[in-house]
Amino acid sequence: MAKTALIEHRPWLLASVAAACAYYFLWNNPIGELWLILLKGAGVGLLAVYAARRTRGLDGAILVLVLSLSAAADMVLELDFQLGGAIFAGSHIAAVVLYLRNRREVLTQSQALLGAALLVGAPAITYLLTLDMLTSVYAITLGAMASTAWTSRFPRYRVGVGAVLFVLSDWLIFSRMGPFDLSPVPEILIWPLYFCGQLMIATGVVQTLRGEHPAR
Repeated sequence: MAKTALIEHRPWLLASVAAACAYYFLWNNPIGELWLILLKGAGVGLLAVYAARRTRGLDGAILVLVLSLSAAADMVLELDFQLGGAIFAGSHIAAVVLYLRNRREVLTQSQALLGAALLVGAPAITYLLTLDMLTSVYAITLGAMASTAWTSRFPRYRVGVGAVLFVLSDWLIFSRMGPFDLSPVPEILIWPLYFCGQLMIATGVVQTLRGEHPAR
């Protein structure tokens, strides 16, 4: 049974990683803007397919929504930065709902403090990097996502760390909008940090939900 599930579902993860790696090495290659946009969306889009096949119930559906919105935002960002950011904000709000539905019953002081630091620090550091209020408003949803992920019952060193990687990736994006020049670090690390974060989030949540709702 386990071997059958592995054969049926692991290819979606491998295809997701393959698409993400291909985009990373081809993003500035003149193979055609449309193909690059589709390739970019395929990375997290295939994670959504993986989650849809491996989970059931409301929490699984919310996870699929989170990943699907992120994949759509990845593609729309290439055409309209503000609209892509708005879609990502929707993804973060959906993720907050998922994590609040799965809050950890008992938090240590350090866990609670780090959750609060992510909630406050994400928009605060975003403003320092961009000096832009609209981007900082978006970062409120980013910080809420990371904070609730860290304080949820999902594996902290997979889902929580994945959310933190997402925040770091966005900060590198924002660093290109303001007075700080971190080049070439953003060009090298934005996509790996982002995709690894999404991969860790998807597999961590699926692992937990699968433990509670085993396959038919």
